[in-house]
Amino acid sequence: MRLAVIGDELAQDCRTVARTAAELRFDAVEIRSMDGTPPHLLSDAQLGAARAALDEHGLANAGFAPPALKTALPATDADLQAAAELLADGCRQAALLGAPHVRIFSFYRDGDPDPVRAARLTAQVLDGLDLPVPLVVENGTRTNTPTLRQLATFLDELGRDDLGILWDPGNTVFSGWDPDPFPADYEAGRERIRHVHVKDPDSTRGYVRLGDGDLDWPAILRRLAEDGYGGFVSLETHWRPGRSLTAAERDEPWGEAFSRGGHPASVACMRRLRDWADELIPAGTES
Repeated sequence: MRLAVIGDELAQDCRTVARTAAELRFDAVEIRSMDGTPPHLLSDAQLGAARAALDEHGLANAGFAPPALKTALPATDADLQAAAELLADGCRQAALLGAPHVRIFSFYRDGDPDPVRAARLTAQVLDGLDLPVPLVVENGTRTNTPTLRQLATFLDELGRDDLGILWDPGNTVFSGWDPDPFPADYEAGRERIRHVHVKDPDSTRGYVRLGDGDLDWPAILRRLAEDGYGGFVSLETHWRPGRSLTAAERDEPWGEAFSRGGHPASVACMRRLRDWADELIPAGTES
């Protein structure tokens, strides 16, 4: 497995992000917002600058994270068209970045999760789209698939083999839908996991320093390694010393306000994640 960090959890300046990731021996950066600009509004020039900063420091791109299908369930043809256009442009942006995939969601739920309905609407969004990069579906806190079990149902209904899972067990805990998603929930979708987000929840109250919350990340990383997982584990800190992210910041995680306090918090978590990874795969023995 390879270590990554979501850039705006560190800073809005891509050069600061790349330099910090390289100094801490991370392999890659996952791009979300930068320069105070939401990911789906980034210009081609900004995307080029991010790619150049990563290249300068010998870093890979771990993925692109626009808010695709992170809306209410579409109710009209116009809603479906808007979702398709945002996704298509997100894939175009990802191709410019050299990203291995684009992260999508399963729409916000209204009441209990309805992965079957969400999958049928997603199929309409995807119908006819020629996507230049693969898609991974994240189990989102407020979406129709907060757990891997629900996400497996979503993918089964969608019936497409070209979509993988972005597993975020922190979202599962924070959703309140399953306070203990490892190992049982992991088993429901582990063969489809293509990307992993790392953060540590304190139940449904918020997020804390990696290692201080509800998830046994060393055990999770060990199991991923044992299962031959070769993708990225990407830190999404979501912890800020002295303050908690608001619901709006969690839903729209971008901009200077979101990143405030993120650099020292993320560096502390990156060091801990790096130490755990080194225990699994000692430096100099990576394949």
